[in-house]
Amino acid sequence: MKHMSRIVGALVLAAGLAACLPEDDGGGGGGGGNVLFTKGFAFVRGDDRNIYVVDDLGDPSSPKRLTTAGGASHPSVSRNGNTIVFVQQAGTTFELRTVPTDGSAQPSTVLTSGAGCSGCTNFRYPTFNPAANVIVFAFNRGSGNFSLGRVNADGSGFQALTNDPATSYGAPSFFPDGQSVLVPTGNNSTSLTQLQRVTLTGVPSTIATSLGQEALGVLNRAVVSPDGQKVALDGRLGNGASRIFVAPLSPFSTPVRVTDHSGTDASAQDTFPSWMSADQVGFQSTAGGGQSIYRVSISGTPVPGTLLIPSASEPSYGGQ
Repeated sequence: MKHMSRIVGALVLAAGLAACLPEDDGGGGGGGGNVLFTKGFAFVRGDDRNIYVVDDLGDPSSPKRLTTAGGASHPSVSRNGNTIVFVQQAGTTFELRTVPTDGSAQPSTVLTSGAGCSGCTNFRYPTFNPAANVIVFAFNRGSGNFSLGRVNADGSGFQALTNDPATSYGAPSFFPDGQSVLVPTGNNSTSLTQLQRVTLTGVPSTIATSLGQEALGVLNRAVVSPDGQKVALDGRLGNGASRIFVAPLSPFSTPVRVTDHSGTDASAQDTFPSWMSADQVGFQSTAGGGQSIYRVSISGTPVPGTLLIPSASEPSYGGQ
């Protein structure tokens, strides 16, 4: 990315202190405005479970806060960078909510568990289609495996896309045409060993029945590249750690590992991959302790990655 070099130099100086600095909401605590965001990361802070953003040209040690209620998870930035969809949980109630990335408005509710989606709960992994008018997400009906659902961004038209109690679905990722999603699947939510393509009319087709010998399954997310030709995924290893892998989709072949750690970080979890460009992937890692956002090139020898944003989890990259 042409802007990323401006960030990395500052991070070398800022990273050690960043976790101790106060978060600047930049007027973005929900309806205040004044958040400058065109392209970058949305994420959650583990200490308060609110949604934050950092623009590529912004200060990674001073993220802008967009929500204040806590209980937020799984943010996803629209392709145009204008809106974030996320899950809000309060007790046993789950909601899909959206919030503008410029902080100009309070979060608005799209869908509430049990209302408009009879018996639905445990919302996870919402994502916008390229036009940002449809949201696909994972949910279940109280127990058991996760299904896929879709809903219009205005809250209308909920539809369950899958109805197979023997299969659990992970995080969906839209193909560039906006008519279907790539999603990891398996016998249960902790064993997502296959990849499917599911259309917005609920028609599934299998892309991969196995991820190879090294990646035993997808931990959270398998995400389609901007050109629709590759997939980045967080593969579980035999020792319980996870790494970022990349594989071609047309046709699918064995994923290649692009991150690695040694020594005290050998058990690190690299997860929540998000394409930053055709050859760069951002991801969350527990390397070094805590949870932070890193960047890695998809070519070359597997490496730990370059630190981008300290004290950040569940990242999503978007914007133009």
